[in-house]
Amino acid sequence: MKKRSGTIISFCFIAILLLITEPLLSRKIKPLTPTKIRSVITVGDRWVKANYKKMKVFDVRKKAEYIEGHIPGAVSVPYKEKSRKAANFNPRKDKFDIRKFPVNKSEPIIVYCNGPRCWKSYKASVLLKRNGYKKIYWYRNNGFPGWKAKGYPVE
Repeated sequence: MKKRSGTIISFCFIAILLLITEPLLSRKIKPLTPTKIRSVITVGDRWVKANYKKMKVFDVRKKAEYIEGHIPGAVSVPYKEKSRKAANFNPRKDKFDIRKFPVNKSEPIIVYCNGPRCWKSYKASVLLKRNGYKKIYWYRNNGFPGWKAKGYPVE
């Protein structure tokens, strides 16, 4: 009898453990963006720190995230994505106001969001390139969370 009750207790323990951990295990981790975009320059923290005052910076995160904090001088142009998080995404499913970018498509610009698992700056950079922008600097590696963690200036 003791062996059977021990088995039942073990079974119940495992069942409870699965019920508790299943939601954590089933949460999808966003895939990493590609590391490169053809004809777009991928830049890191130090480069952006050294250059953000010399060119226009665009924050493509949600407006609420921008309001909480952003790189000084950055312009908010939220990228609203509905497309898959994949290199071959369908931009027609997304919303992005490219008219807020410089008319002069040779003007250098920095585009960022929340790092390598945030697809908004990747997709924005791809669309900017497709629309003829020539000097796009994609701040991918750590994005705004990395910027802030390094103690760089924030507005």
